[in-house]
Amino acid sequence: MDKIGKPERATQNRVVRLFREQLGYTYLGHLADKPDNSNIEAPQLTRYLLAQGYDYDQISKALDKLQTTANNHGQDLYHNNKAVYQLLRYGVQTKTEAGLPTDTVHVLDWRHPENNDFYIAEEVTVFGEKEKRPDIVLYVNGIAIGVLELKNSRVSIGEGIRQSLVNQQPAFIGAFFSTLQIIFAGNDAEGLRYGTIGTPEKFFLKWKEDEADDSGYQLEKYLARMCNKQRLIELMYDFVLFDGGIKKLPRAHQYFGVKAAQAHVRRKEGGIIWHTQGSGKSIVMVLLAKWLLENNPHARIAIVTDRDELDKQIERVFRDAGEAIYRTHSGRDLMAQLGQTKPRLLCSLVHKFGRRGVDDFDAFIEQLQSQPCYAVGELFIFVDECHRTQGGKLHKTMKALLPGAVFIGFTGTPLLKKDKATSLEVFGKYIHTYKFNEAVEDGVVLDLVYEARDIDQRLNSQQKVDEWFAAKTKGLNDFQKAELKKKWGTMQNVLSSKSRMDKVVTDIVGDFSVKPRLSSEMGNAILVASSIFEACRYYELFQATELKGKCAVVTSYNPHSRDITTEETGANTETDKQVIYNTYETLLKGVKAEPGKTRTESYEDRVKKLFVDEPANMKLLIVVDKLLTGFDAPSCTYLYIDKSMQDHGLFQAICRVNRLDSDDKKFGFIVDYKDLFKKLVNEKGTGAIQVYTEALDYDQFEAKDCDILLQDRLTKGREWLDHALEEVELLCEQVEPPKGDLEYMRYFCGNPELPEDLKVREVQRTALYKATANLLRAYANIGDDMEAAGYSQSASEHIKNRVNHYLDLRNYIKNAANEKIDLKAYEADMRYLIDRYIQAEESVVISPFADMPILDIIEKSGIAEAISSLPDGIRANREAVAETIENNVRSHIIKNHLLDPAYFEKMSKLLDEIIKQRKQNALNYQEYLQKIADLARKATAAQPDDMPTSLNTKAKRVLYGNLGKNEALALQINDAVMDSKQDGFRGNQAKENAIKYAIYKVVNDVEEVERIFAIVKQQSDY
Repeated sequence: MDKIGKPERATQNRVVRLFREQLGYTYLGHLADKPDNSNIEAPQLTRYLLAQGYDYDQISKALDKLQTTANNHGQDLYHNNKAVYQLLRYGVQTKTEAGLPTDTVHVLDWRHPENNDFYIAEEVTVFGEKEKRPDIVLYVNGIAIGVLELKNSRVSIGEGIRQSLVNQQPAFIGAFFSTLQIIFAGNDAEGLRYGTIGTPEKFFLKWKEDEADDSGYQLEKYLARMCNKQRLIELMYDFVLFDGGIKKLPRAHQYFGVKAAQAHVRRKEGGIIWHTQGSGKSIVMVLLAKWLLENNPHARIAIVTDRDELDKQIERVFRDAGEAIYRTHSGRDLMAQLGQTKPRLLCSLVHKFGRRGVDDFDAFIEQLQSQPCYAVGELFIFVDECHRTQGGKLHKTMKALLPGAVFIGFTGTPLLKKDKATSLEVFGKYIHTYKFNEAVEDGVVLDLVYEARDIDQRLNSQQKVDEWFAAKTKGLNDFQKAELKKKWGTMQNVLSSKSRMDKVVTDIVGDFSVKPRLSSEMGNAILVASSIFEACRYYELFQATELKGKCAVVTSYNPHSRDITTEETGANTETDKQVIYNTYETLLKGVKAEPGKTRTESYEDRVKKLFVDEPANMKLLIVVDKLLTGFDAPSCTYLYIDKSMQDHGLFQAICRVNRLDSDDKKFGFIVDYKDLFKKLVNEKGTGAIQVYTEALDYDQFEAKDCDILLQDRLTKGREWLDHALEEVELLCEQVEPPKGDLEYMRYFCGNPELPEDLKVREVQRTALYKATANLLRAYANIGDDMEAAGYSQSASEHIKNRVNHYLDLRNYIKNAANEKIDLKAYEADMRYLIDRYIQAEESVVISPFADMPILDIIEKSGIAEAISSLPDGIRANREAVAETIENNVRSHIIKNHLLDPAYFEKMSKLLDEIIKQRKQNALNYQEYLQKIADLARKATAAQPDDMPTSLNTKAKRVLYGNLGKNEALALQINDAVMDSKQDGFRGNQAKENAIKYAIYKVVNDVEEVERIFAIVKQQSDY
C-alpha cells in the first residue's frame, strides 16, 4: 500500500514523464554535473536556427547579442529580462557586413508553435555567485523559459516559491533568470502555483480550468494545460506585460476573458466583460488592445470612461505597459484624431462625445446623424465602468458620431435588472464573467467583513425648538413657514448633528488605537460622508484628534471666490457654502499648483500618493463620491460609510478595501453608520454580494429581443408622458382666455394682496406644483428618445414647448403667491438647532456579523440565543437556521483540524451523522437543536471526554488522541519535544529538524515523525 506523502523524487519522476510522453518535450537528462549549464544553450539554439535557414554568421551575431543582453551587468534583473523579452518577441537585429541590410533573426516561431524545439532537463546546476540547482528547467529552442521547483506534499508549496525567489537574487544565480518567462512551484497536495521574475510569494497564482476533471493530481493537470506547446507559446507572446517596473502574467480568468473577447471582435460583435472589482480589468483591457492592434492592421481603439480619475488611470496603465496611447483633451480633438489614421489607440472621457445643454441636444444629434464624422479604420470602443456611462443621450451621441463601431463594455459590478434593457441595447451579451465569490475563492481579492454601528440621536428640548421657530418665522406666511419646517425635517433626518459626528470621529480614532491593522500603521481607512459640507465638518473635527496632519479631504469641490459672493447674510454666521469654501482655503494654504493642475488637484494627488505609499503618514481620506471607483490602494483596510448608498455605487465603494496587501490584511472591513445592512441582505437573508454572484439570465435574450425590451420601456414612458401632460392641461383648462399672465394669476392666486384670496386658491396651486413636477419627470424619462417612442418631429417639438411653458408658469405663480423662499439666511440657525438640541449616543454594534461567532454564543449562552442572533431572513426559516449552524460547525472543524486531527475527524463524522438524521427527518426539530448544540460545544471546547489526569496540558491531550490513546507514548513525545525545542523554531529548518530527530528517537519511523511534527507545530503549548 502506498504511503501518504510520496518523496519529492517520485513526484519529479512523474512530472518528467508527463513532459516527455504527453507533452512531447525532448529530455536532456540530469544536468547536475554538467559544468556549463546556461539559460541560452548554444547547441540547441544553433540547431534550430540552421533548420530555419539562417547562416552561421547570422546565428553567431544573434547569439552574441542575445547573450550580451541577458548578461548585462549594468542593469538589474527586471530590465535585463525585459530587454531579452523584446529580442525573443520581435527578433534579433543583426548585420553580418557593413553596407548590407540589417537582418532580423527570429529565435522563436510564434505563429507556428509546433515548429519550435521544446526541452526539459532535471537538476540543472547553475554556477553564479553561489551554486544553485533548480529541479526542472524548460527550454524552447535552447532558451530557458521556465523553471519548476517541486516539494514533498508534506512541505508547503511556499517553500518552493521562496527557493526561486532566493535564486533570483544577484548573490545567487539571478543572471540565469534573465530569459525566464514563467516560474512554477508545486507539490502533490497543493497543486501548482506560477509567477514570473520578481513576483512576491503572495502574488503567485493558481490556474483554474476544467475544475470537474479530478482524474489525477492537480500538479500534473495544470502543468499539462499551461505547458502544452500551443498554450505556452501563446502565454509568452500575448499575455506577458511589463507594467511600471513589474512583470506580470495573466490570471486564469484574465486569460479566458481575453480569449472570449478575441472571438467576439473577430466577428465584429460587442459585449460585456464583467470581472469583479479588484480582479484586474485594466490588465484585460491592455491585453485585448495589444492583441487587437497587432492582429488587425485596420483596428483603432478608443477607451472611454466617465471620470477624469479613471481616464488618467487608463492612460497610465497603457503607458506603463509600453503601449503608446493618446489622451484627448476636448471633443474637437477627439474627432480630429479619429478622422486620421493615427493614433491607433486613444482614451477619452465619455462627456467629450457630446455638448452640454439640453436645449441644443436634439439639433446636435440631428446634425451628427445627417453628417457623421466617420473614423478612419475599424473602430472598437472599450467602455470602462459601462454600467454608468451608457444610458441616455451620451450613448445616442456616440452611436451618431461613430456608426459601425464595435462597443465592448467593461464593468466590475453585474448589470442589475434596471440596467438590463440599456445594456442589451448598447453592448449585447456577456462576453465573460468573473464573480466576486470566485475572486475571493481564488485569492484574487479579500473577503469583506461588515459591521453596522448605530449612533442614536434624540431631540432633548422640543420646547426650545418650538420657541426658535416662533421667533424666527414671525414675518413669514403659512406657505413659507411650511417650507422652512419641511427643510428642518429633512435636515433633522438626513444631516448629522455635531454631537453625532463627534461620536463617529471618536469611534474612528478609537479604531486607529485598537484595531491591529490600523494601530500597526500598516493599514488606513476611507470615510464616506453624505455631502461636501459634512466632509469638511468631519475634517475640522479630526483636526482636534491625533489624526491631525494625517487626514485629508478629497471631493469634487474646487474653491472659487464666486462660490460665496451671494452667501453673506450679515448675521455673523456661515452658510454651507461658506463653510466649504473656508475649509478648503485653510487646507490649501501653502499648496502650490503644479504645472497643468489647480491647487486642489495638486493637493489631492499628493495626499492620494501618501495614502497609497505611506499609510502611516496619511491614515484617513474623507470623501463623498471621488475615489470610490478606480482607486486602488492595497493599504486601505477600513471603509466607514456615513452616506446612503445602494446598488452599483455601494458595491464599488465597499470593494475599495478588498485589495491584497501584506499578510496581516486578512479582510476588508466595512463599518456602516447608515444602517445599509438591510440593503446588503436580500429577502432570503443572504448577502448582497451573493446576489451579485447568482447565475445571470441576461444571456437568454436573443439580439432581436433588444428591440422588444426597448419598445416596452418607451411604450410605458410615452404613456406616462401623455398622461402627465393631459393632467396639467386639464388643470389649466378653466383659466379664462386669452390665458396670459394676468388670467393665470387670477385663477391660481386671486388678488395676491389679499391673504384670504391666496388661502382659498391654495388647493389649485398645490395641484399645479405637483402636476408640473410629474410632467418634468415624465419628460426627462424619454426626452432623448422621443422619435423612438413614436412621436413625430413636430409632436416632439410641441411637447418640449409645452413642458417649458408649464415650468415657467409654475415659477411665475410661486413668485406671485410669495411661496418661494430663499433658505440661505436660515441655514446657520437650523444647523445651530441640530448641533444644540440633537444629542447622539455612543455607537452600538448592531450587525449580526459582530466579533462573537455563533459557536461562541452557543457555548456561552445556549442555542436559543445563537438563533436569535441570526438575521431575520435566516431566523424565520428552520432549514436556513440548521444550515447556518452546520456550516459554522463545519468551518470550525476544518479550520482547527490540524490542531488535533483525530479529535476533529471524530467531530466531523458526528456532524455528518446529525446532518444525515436531520435530512432523513429522523430527528424532530428540538432533538436536532439539542444535538447540534452539544456538538458545537464539543467542537469549540476540543476536549475529549475520556482523558487521563496525567495529560494536564492541551498539547499532551492532543498527542494522546492522535497516538492511538497511548498515554505513555504521548508523554514520551511531549518530553522529547520540550527537551529539544528552541525559541522561534517554526519556519527555522535547523530548529525544526532538532525536534524531528528527538521524535524519531522515540518512534523510529520517518513518515510517523512528519505526521506527529505537523501536529506539534500547531500546538501553542510549544
